[in-house]
Amino acid sequence: MGATAGKPQEWGRLPEVHVPRPAEKSALPPDKGGAGDSGTCTSGTCPPSSLNASAPEVLSNIVLSQDEVHAPYGGVVPELASRQHIKTIAAIVGEALSRAGVALEAVDLYAVTQGPGLIGSLLVGLSFAKGLAYYHKKPLVGVDHLEAHLEACFLENPGIEYPVLGLLVSGGHTALYFMEEPLSYKLLGKTRDDAAGEALDKIAKFLGLGYPGGPVIEKLGRGGDPKAFPFAVPRTKDRSLDFSFSGLKTAALKHIRERGVSKDDPRLSDFLASFEDIIARALVDNLRLAADAVLPRSLVLCGGVARNARLRARFQDFARQAGLDAYVPSPKLCTDNAAMVGALALKKFVRRPDTATDLDLDAYARA
Repeated sequence: MGATAGKPQEWGRLPEVHVPRPAEKSALPPDKGGAGDSGTCTSGTCPPSSLNASAPEVLSNIVLSQDEVHAPYGGVVPELASRQHIKTIAAIVGEALSRAGVALEAVDLYAVTQGPGLIGSLLVGLSFAKGLAYYHKKPLVGVDHLEAHLEACFLENPGIEYPVLGLLVSGGHTALYFMEEPLSYKLLGKTRDDAAGEALDKIAKFLGLGYPGGPVIEKLGRGGDPKAFPFAVPRTKDRSLDFSFSGLKTAALKHIRERGVSKDDPRLSDFLASFEDIIARALVDNLRLAADAVLPRSLVLCGGVARNARLRARFQDFARQAGLDAYVPSPKLCTDNAAMVGALALKKFVRRPDTATDLDLDAYARA
């Protein structure tokens, strides 16, 4: 959401929905890292009144993780995710405005994620945003979740030179995008089965290590030998820029069963380091192929898995070898967050005000 700077005022009344006033004490727990796609409820504010889409100021960026809700199940449960969104969305919006020191009436522009993601959770956010925009007679801009992840890099580094090649790696998506100019997104390759983050989650679940799997595997695999367990680099048969991690997941499960790897095994750190490293290698190998094809000036890495130290290191090494500028968002902007959604919506609205909707936005589950 965007807001005009100024002294907070009393909130407008929302039919059948109570949103805390800025002065009220928050009932939310401290911020935590985001969960996977649509497993996190987020809200934020930034001021579009200056129409400075090139360097927006983030006044607040609230992230309420659902990791503890979904951890017992080893993954995001769609019904639980949408119910948690319903329970918390009003309080999160209130907290975002409170921390920003902005009144609801001062908001100039609303931004909302349309997809891709879990349809139930998307509909909660979409319906809430539509209600606010309609009640306060303000424009609403719908944003693609994956494009917003790419925008996170520009939020902290507005001087990134085009054309840009982006590698997006999250729990539910793995993709390569070519951006020839601002707001131009050409999909070069995507996962044909499991996403990279999904493969990490599934192996962690099978070993009983906890959820989300990526951070757990990184922590337990730290110091392990990444060459101890031999894995073939996963590639598609047609050598396209698409990704495929289902075969790698099957190979990892075979190692676990045949070599007796378990959560108490002294070889666990070696196994996890090997599995994590081969995923990072596969991702950067495809990035290298794409860079040879489209000749970018800059590289960006984004999405929740972009927090992974091994992946970041391989990404930076390739960028140095290729002589390209490389950018990765700070960890707080790698996971699902409202700042990236607001920043992209602002950029779209400033360039083309007609992108604002007449409330006919629909949610979509797949890219």
